[in-house]
Amino acid sequence: MKRDTWVSRSTFILAAIGSAVGLGNAWRFPGLAAKHGGGAFLVVYLVAMLALGIPLLMAEIAIGRHTKKAASGAMRVINKKSEFIGWMSVGNGFFIEIYYAAVFAWVILMFALSWKFAGLTGNTEAASSLWAETIKTTGTTSGYTTISVPVLICLILAWGAAYWCIRNGTTSVGKVVKYTVTLPIICLLVLAIKGFTMPGAAAGLAKLFIPDWSALSDSSLWVDAIGQVFYSLSVAMAIMVAYGSFLKKDSNIAADAMIIAFSDMLVSVLAGIVMFTTMAGVGMLDNMSASGIATAFIIYPQAIVSLTNIPWINAAFAFVFYFCLITLAIDSLFSIVEGVSAAISDKFGFNKKKVTRAICIFDFVVSLVFVTGAGLAVLDIVDNFINSYSLVLTGVLESIVLGWFFKTNKILDQINRNTKKFRMPKGWLNISLKFICPVILSGLFIWNIVSLIQSGGIYGAADGYSLKANIAYGWVIIGLICCFGGIIKVVEIIRVKKGASPEADLTWDDCDKLEVEESEEA
Repeated sequence: MKRDTWVSRSTFILAAIGSAVGLGNAWRFPGLAAKHGGGAFLVVYLVAMLALGIPLLMAEIAIGRHTKKAASGAMRVINKKSEFIGWMSVGNGFFIEIYYAAVFAWVILMFALSWKFAGLTGNTEAASSLWAETIKTTGTTSGYTTISVPVLICLILAWGAAYWCIRNGTTSVGKVVKYTVTLPIICLLVLAIKGFTMPGAAAGLAKLFIPDWSALSDSSLWVDAIGQVFYSLSVAMAIMVAYGSFLKKDSNIAADAMIIAFSDMLVSVLAGIVMFTTMAGVGMLDNMSASGIATAFIIYPQAIVSLTNIPWINAAFAFVFYFCLITLAIDSLFSIVEGVSAAISDKFGFNKKKVTRAICIFDFVVSLVFVTGAGLAVLDIVDNFINSYSLVLTGVLESIVLGWFFKTNKILDQINRNTKKFRMPKGWLNISLKFICPVILSGLFIWNIVSLIQSGGIYGAADGYSLKANIAYGWVIIGLICCFGGIIKVVEIIRVKKGASPEADLTWDDCDKLEVEESEEA
């Protein structure tokens, strides 16, 4: 079966930027910057991106391009015993896409409700409760029988949009990303211009860019900055390996990865400018929260209704803001689905379009839990456990295998294969994969475990989250992710017994030979 390829270099870059640039850039990044001394957080974020994020990003794209396989298959080529790590990343993506679709549905909902902000001018209390009342959340892990019909409708739209964008693989993705990547940047620029004109904008910019160096002594700053880099660049989620597998052999990974990473950071900073100037302009600069959900759906609506005394202007601002979030969310969601779909279709030789459709339908059914009154709490638990444990653990194992059980020179050769100006230094990649990534991510993993133990072993206990919910939506899901490779292996054994052909064992050098043969045929 002939593999999809990106129609152009720009299509791949836009698709990868679209995956990396998501809702976290728009709301979590500004919140963390506000929490950790503004410019001090930006400095640590940049250091973490250079030391950890970019090398992992380049490595994932490189092994994807060379092996022409998704995450699980690529890790199998690296080392047959490490295939389970690839399936862990696929498992991360599988569960992330389920709850990410729910957040996307909430964004669609607020976009549809933008007109209501006209009637709420000056009423910050009503604005802050609009979202919570519409989704009918209990705020706890109870209320499964309460259903929000508007959220259900928006969830259907979210999954329908995701499938429509990737129904034809790289072809349909290429047609979509040129809009879904450029439109949010345009929207953010419009909102930034508005922010610059607001009273107090200078104070907002000062808080964002002037470092509070004393914040560097706070260990949570380093944890949050490293975590934001790791999550934002979409590594360990099976996405970038899959996207890399669709690249042509003449692609310039070294340059493209730098463009992707710094574009991701620049959009984050632009979103920070919007948030800080707007919140300063309405006198709410100290109200920003590191919680993206709280910022986007509770705090920012208060700012919107306080912008002006002219109702239609406030409603228009809400319309642009939530439209921006929609365009940020859509390509992140479909890129995660693509990573999962590519891995499964590669493994079993299934028709990729049918696999994608089946995944979207199955995930939609599972994500129905988020239209209930308990949906917000369930999402918070799942998001915390995946981001704090399985995603970080996957990164630790991936970097150890690539750095210690494989020759990094082979990966470096792929990264620098077609570069003319910028080349990834050997020392940069080696030190990062062998030492920085394993050590830093292991430290982050241990930090998160200790934090959970200190909280009594129950995440969100103070918010009314039950132990049963923590087990069901936390530890069980983490267990499934860690066992994802074993589950796939059992399925493969059953299929082979029924007459299906087992997956061929390929080595890194075999991929070299296959590439030569394809070149000769061409």
